[in-house]
Amino acid sequence: MDSRRRLAFMLLLIANTLVFVCSHNDENEYTPGPVTYNAKSVIVGGNPILIFSGSIHYPRSTPEMWPDIIRMAKEGGLNTIATYVFWNAHEPVQGQYNFTGNYDLVKFIKLIAEHKMYVVLRLGPFIQAEWNLGGLPFWLRDIPNIVFRSYNEPYMKHMKRYIEYMVNMMKAEKLFAPQGGPIIMAQVENEYNHVQESYKEKGTQYVKWAADMATSLYPDVPWIMCKQKDAPQNVISTCNGRHCADTFMGPNSPDKPSLWTENWTAQYRVFGDPPSQRAAEDIAFSVTRFFMNNGSMTNYYMYHGGTNFGRTSSSFVTTRYYDEAPLDEFGLIKEPKWSHLRDLHKVLRMMKKLFLTGTRKVQEINKFVQIITYEKPESKLCAAFLSNKHKKIHRTVDFRGKQYFLTRRSVTILPDCKNIVFNTELITSQHNSRTFVPSKRANNFKWESYRESIPTFNDLQMRSKTPMELTAATKDTTDYMWYSTSINLDKDDLPMRADIMPVIRIQSLGDALLTFVNGQYIGFGHGSFIEKSFTFSKPVSLKLGANHISILAMTVGLPNSGAYMEKRFSGIRAVMLQGMSCGTLDITLNQWGHKVGVEGESLQLFTEEGSTKVKWVPATRPGTPITWYKTRFNAPEGNDPVAIKMERMGKGVVWVNGYSIGRYWDNYRSPLGAPSQTEYHIPRSYLKPKNNLLVVYEESSGTIDGIVINTVNRDIICSNMGEDYPPNVDSWKMDNDILKAVVEKPKPGAQLTCDPDKFIKEIQFVGFGNPWGSCGTYMQGTCQAPNAKKVVEKACLGKNSCRVPIDRAILGEPTGDASCAQEKVKRLAIQVRCGRKNEI
Repeated sequence: MDSRRRLAFMLLLIANTLVFVCSHNDENEYTPGPVTYNAKSVIVGGNPILIFSGSIHYPRSTPEMWPDIIRMAKEGGLNTIATYVFWNAHEPVQGQYNFTGNYDLVKFIKLIAEHKMYVVLRLGPFIQAEWNLGGLPFWLRDIPNIVFRSYNEPYMKHMKRYIEYMVNMMKAEKLFAPQGGPIIMAQVENEYNHVQESYKEKGTQYVKWAADMATSLYPDVPWIMCKQKDAPQNVISTCNGRHCADTFMGPNSPDKPSLWTENWTAQYRVFGDPPSQRAAEDIAFSVTRFFMNNGSMTNYYMYHGGTNFGRTSSSFVTTRYYDEAPLDEFGLIKEPKWSHLRDLHKVLRMMKKLFLTGTRKVQEINKFVQIITYEKPESKLCAAFLSNKHKKIHRTVDFRGKQYFLTRRSVTILPDCKNIVFNTELITSQHNSRTFVPSKRANNFKWESYRESIPTFNDLQMRSKTPMELTAATKDTTDYMWYSTSINLDKDDLPMRADIMPVIRIQSLGDALLTFVNGQYIGFGHGSFIEKSFTFSKPVSLKLGANHISILAMTVGLPNSGAYMEKRFSGIRAVMLQGMSCGTLDITLNQWGHKVGVEGESLQLFTEEGSTKVKWVPATRPGTPITWYKTRFNAPEGNDPVAIKMERMGKGVVWVNGYSIGRYWDNYRSPLGAPSQTEYHIPRSYLKPKNNLLVVYEESSGTIDGIVINTVNRDIICSNMGEDYPPNVDSWKMDNDILKAVVEKPKPGAQLTCDPDKFIKEIQFVGFGNPWGSCGTYMQGTCQAPNAKKVVEKACLGKNSCRVPIDRAILGEPTGDASCAQEKVKRLAIQVRCGRKNEI
């Protein structure tokens, strides 16, 4: 090795000894005390703060998961957690409250306080949140003369009683910041402008009443209303959306701070949807633009989405919620979203003093390019934001005698108006890829089955002339209701030709149904998130004499938005038999029997005790509709999260040891031809070491051979950077308001870090030149430095973390075809696999 190469390699080893701090929070931020505000920020305990918040909903994970989720949120640079409060979870029956298990709100808030983080408590009580009935309890529908979310005495009476109950609980536990707790703000109502016009004057009256009611219950913290243009002066109006720097006109008074209560990190998904994504670069771009334009709070919705356990999701919403958030459904860090935003938070904190006390100046270069500075001339403090909003074209600008290259749709941040420390479009942190690994211990299934009986009219005691409305009958205690009628036919009714079959036509208000005629399965039909109502039409075989028509209708969650939610309906509206000799036979008025729920639910076949109440038989293939399946399994090896893959099943529900992990729907395909969700989260806390009870209720049809229990990891980590990228933000620090380099002459470099208990076990890909692809799918280009992989192996193998400078003196000179010389800027892509020491 020549002296130049030896020196370069020594620099590489020195770089790998640096400690890279994950959490960039200033511990002095947490100063519970009186809460006030001005136009610049919220002020807690006399300390003005920039709020970096993330939405984490306690019912969508388990108490066992909460500490790690909160810790990772703080390590991601957050200082605040926002959560809705779920009325229908806490008061499922009027006057009967539930704060146990994953509904233990007080425990959740106290855990946040233990991590020295603040809380924004979004009380609603209407929350939307893709949660069943928007968080409102179903029993509220049965209150006489009630109109939800309007200046309506019955609704306001119960809303005030609930809000007062929750506020008093928080006060009794001393959880508000003026009491020494973490709650610094509370929210009443939620995005009411969407429906306000529907209620006319009563909508305007309701907004004022809600604000007055809330602030009177606890006036010592600010109350907010999101997306409320006419918010009363005793609350702060806030923004929800993807790009609030461009869409928010500001709060409802110039003496109030600009707060962003929902910065959507992706998009929730409904069954039938293709994948939903939002790039880390786009989020960082929008957050930076908001803060450089006088914003003082961003709240990522969601920071951890989690799981819609049981029947908690709203209409057609998948069981997995906001899986594209910085922490995925399983609580695993999703890169680069988590670390790119972490780095941004650190840089914005560097400039906190200037944000709060500096003079802001805006220089418009053109309609796309803008330079914003914050300065304190007397102290020579200066920070600059160089913004390029053009979606396609890069720009070069001159700023204070130096030229800066601005990539398309990006903001370059100079905390000292000189050095580039962060660019929203250029990710210097690591990427990762999620892997589902079939468990070696858990998949020795011996399936048994039990098929529900198909009731006829004579079996059902709930009777009416016409089919009953489903939602009012079930009262949200189940998804299901049976409908059945009988009709006697003679030879003059049936079609005269044997090759012509009658057709049953069912008009449904939603959401789905299965049809049986004379005990034979006819088919399955459903609506969609956009259009719940649908028409089911299938040929049927009828006979002389009595014919029994039975329909299992169902909801897939209740609506969570819109006006007059108390007047939403579902179930069978009309039933006809077409193609009869007498023409179309309308049997809607034929007398119908009904039964709420299915037998297996009432017997609780998904519990240990309930599972003994019927005779199970060995399961057969292919599967049959309305069939329960049961097996036992051992807990998967290791500590990684657990998921069950429901591939090749139809639609139904899964229970593990009596816990419902939610609805699955594998046979509703997106336009891309794939299910919207295939893997479903089984929290580790639901499992015993051995002999776990797994029960599946399959509604339509499917084959259990496709069910697999997996462990989940993000052990594939990557870096993909160019020579023109800025150094990682950890190369800099703010020392007495002066930006200083942590290392001499900071350079860009690939930085890779495994989970704390894991090490780099394998170098899977190294390309220095023009590699292409993304983490998990990298490919070599036409230009490559042949020794780069050996350099990375020496630097990284067997270590928890490593750093590889992007330096040709270390990695070698890339060679290749003619394009290699033409591409002046080279890229370094690395992919490695992490694992525990005892793993292969």
